[in-house]
Amino acid sequence: MAQTAVDDSLQAAVRACRRHFVWALAFSALVNLLVLVPMLYMLQVYERVVPTRGGTTLLLLTVILILGLGASSLLDVVRSRLLVRAGVRLDRMLSGTLLDVSLSRPTRGGQRLARQAIREFDVLRQAMTGPAILAILDAPWVPIYILIAFLLHPWIGVLSTVGAVVVVLLAIRNEQLTRERLQRASQSAGQAYSEFEASVANADVVRALGLRRALVAGHLKQRDTMMRLQTEASLSGGGLIAGSRFLRQLLQSLALGLGALLAIDGKISAGAIFASMFIVGRALAPIDQLVGNWRVVVQARGAWNTLNDLLSAREPDIALTHLPRPSGSLEVEQLHVMAEGNQPILQNVNFAVEAGEVVAIVGPSGAGKSTLVRVLAGALAPTHGHVRIDGTDQRNWDPERLAEHVGFMPQEPALFAGSVKENIARFRNRLGEPAEQVDSDAIAAATAAGAHPLIQRLSQGYDHPLGLGGRGLSAGQGQRIALARAMFRSPSILILDEPNSNLDAEGDQQLARSLEQAKSQGTTILLVAHRMSVLPLVDKIMVIQDGRLTMYGARDEVLAKLSKPQPRVAAQVAEAR
Repeated sequence: MAQTAVDDSLQAAVRACRRHFVWALAFSALVNLLVLVPMLYMLQVYERVVPTRGGTTLLLLTVILILGLGASSLLDVVRSRLLVRAGVRLDRMLSGTLLDVSLSRPTRGGQRLARQAIREFDVLRQAMTGPAILAILDAPWVPIYILIAFLLHPWIGVLSTVGAVVVVLLAIRNEQLTRERLQRASQSAGQAYSEFEASVANADVVRALGLRRALVAGHLKQRDTMMRLQTEASLSGGGLIAGSRFLRQLLQSLALGLGALLAIDGKISAGAIFASMFIVGRALAPIDQLVGNWRVVVQARGAWNTLNDLLSAREPDIALTHLPRPSGSLEVEQLHVMAEGNQPILQNVNFAVEAGEVVAIVGPSGAGKSTLVRVLAGALAPTHGHVRIDGTDQRNWDPERLAEHVGFMPQEPALFAGSVKENIARFRNRLGEPAEQVDSDAIAAATAAGAHPLIQRLSQGYDHPLGLGGRGLSAGQGQRIALARAMFRSPSILILDEPNSNLDAEGDQQLARSLEQAKSQGTTILLVAHRMSVLPLVDKIMVIQDGRLTMYGARDEVLAKLSKPQPRVAAQVAEAR
């Protein structure tokens, strides 16, 4: 069944938490009503207890005060718990979608946006459960407090109204001054964090290459930029926050003085003097809190926009037809891939591969070979053009189902934290598949890739744990495991990007044997290779130069043409042979 359009996911998740927010608003009303209890207590003490010397009345009023304040505190706790539960529900409803969208971004621009999705979501979620949302829930009571001030005396009401208007104007001015600066500071912080995390993930390479001091200097420069932007925003907003707080305290004191003046003229009672100060302070408090938390509000709004952009860019999740297992034929039509700045990486690439054929993709470095195989594997979406698998456009296949029939081995092994078995089995055990079947298929794939003896020699065999980035294996071992993962459950199409770049002679021979076996089973194989020990297995050769397909055909025909002078390509193929 088709699901709700993804561009409404964020709004739908927030709507699902509506009950929590409605109850939080209701409890806010009760909290704000009970906040008046100390003021009423003060009025009664001055107007009833003191003139009548009523000790019993004072005792009863004190009990009521204690009960009122206790109830207010309890309701405040309940309100906070409701908001926390709203945040938990929001996380349960949306975090999976965001993680899924982030990992499914097939475009270069979308991948940058996706990297910050979860961080932005946490900013939004925390804003919806913190002091900022409490100030927003209390804000509707500002007019009610002002009305109570008018009931005490019109001049008290006028003073609180003027104070509220001035504080609101300060809040608007604060928003104008800090909005752009806070957004730039947030973007700078996100970039600084991402680059630092990448440096930490490759700390061993950093140490080996002596990059530590240089990278530290670079990160410090980024942090200086981030701190400068944050400081500018904080300083511009800090003065207004202090001004807002000063104004609130001043108005409270002026309310006390005005109340005293009115009491001297006999227009209000002595108790109303302190009530005036209290009610003016309460009328201005929510606005003052909003000004103080405005940075959080701006960041939450930016996070909302970022998440909306991320989710809206995704195509609706529709139930695609469950197509049968492909035979392995490929057709590429008018394929274009553009980099940032509209720089072409691949231009007008057209070719067809019959099922069961082995195609070697050759060409100089930077020609676009890796980009091509990433597009064929579905790892990168083309800017224009079509990739058809068994005649069906790649976009019309369910990506997860298609991936079951395509084995992709990138230039870097790209292994993940988990056991060797989990990496080979593409973590199918986490989807509830029978453990015995997953184990059996993982061992079969490792055997087909010639990696079974290697894995047996690891300290914990197939359960050998890998760290972040698949750390814990040598480069050659990582390639063997990545090949086993690509061959998991005998896919119809194998797409390999330099699968022997880190293999020794024995590993290179084993790769050739593995590919020969896969070919005998009818598997379509496309591989990028600089060391073409597998040349005897190759049916066709494809030559890529400067992002264009310059030659494609039967192996012997292309080799014959390459025997003539071909800048860069001839040298590369000669070396491969």
